[in-house]
Amino acid sequence: MISILRNREIRVLFTLMIGISAIGIILSAIINPVSGIIMFIFSSSLIFCTILFTSKRYKQIAKLSRYLRCIRNGEHSLDIRDNEEGELSILKNEIYKFTLMLSKQGEFLKKDKERLAEAISDISHQLKTPLTSIIVMTDLLSQHNLKPEKRMEFTKKIEVQLERMEWLLTSLLKLSKIDAGAVTFKTDKVLVSELIEKAMNPLLIPIELKQQDLVIEGDQRASFIGDFNWTIEAIINITKNCIEHTQNQGTISIFFEENPLYTEIKISDSGRGISREDLPRIFKRFYKGKNANEGSVGIGLAMAKSIIDNQNGHISVKSKENQGTQFSVKFYKKRK
Repeated sequence: MISILRNREIRVLFTLMIGISAIGIILSAIINPVSGIIMFIFSSSLIFCTILFTSKRYKQIAKLSRYLRCIRNGEHSLDIRDNEEGELSILKNEIYKFTLMLSKQGEFLKKDKERLAEAISDISHQLKTPLTSIIVMTDLLSQHNLKPEKRMEFTKKIEVQLERMEWLLTSLLKLSKIDAGAVTFKTDKVLVSELIEKAMNPLLIPIELKQQDLVIEGDQRASFIGDFNWTIEAIINITKNCIEHTQNQGTISIFFEENPLYTEIKISDSGRGISREDLPRIFKRFYKGKNANEGSVGIGLAMAKSIIDNQNGHISVKSKENQGTQFSVKFYKKRK
């Protein structure tokens, strides 16, 4: 009772009610003493009921204030919802929904920070090896008695390491942007035959160097809704992996088709295959299987998976050791 009198509007309300009631009681008593007594009883009852219900309402408001203070201190597990009728219950439910949304945003920001810290850690770790090599070879180049052919060799090695660092940084930044949701994928109609032709251009030289056969077959009308350039990046990374794990004079095959449910691109090789224990992990970032090349950092397939997943797609792999590997990329027509 005393606490609600801190509110100015309550003090004014009670003053008016008591004043009006007192005037009514006095006038009634002057006209008729019995009427004055009845007026006193009804006025007192009315004031008592008003105090009772107002006090109850303000207790609920005070409870909401305590709840908000708890939320501010990080206690998001409290629940103030109720199923009663009235504006106060609606307000409680709306505040609960709002605090729940704030809680989820807080968790998202926390995970975002963790991903950022992890990405920075990954980049630092991956740059350590080429940087160490460059420092060592720079030190060797500073020797005055170094032979010209050795000087040329070390310079070439530094160039290779710098190119590797550039590729690594570019790839990691792209992957970090995709993971952070900072990439907006286009939703254009992509003709698969054009996509494959464009993706194969930078890979023709390594295929030729290894004297591998490239077989491309598929429905020329096959298409899907997606981002042309980002999907090229994914197809290049998958095919590059097949080329690297296939021996000289092996075969790289690409087949594509469209059906009412999805558009599928199959990329196969006749290489040494992926071991059973490596198979579930090959799309993890920086995972290198036991058959991985020396220069591999294990990022190409992780990036391909992120690109495909973000376009309502799915990538899977089948492989048998010494028989080859087949990647299947599906772009679904309806959201999964």
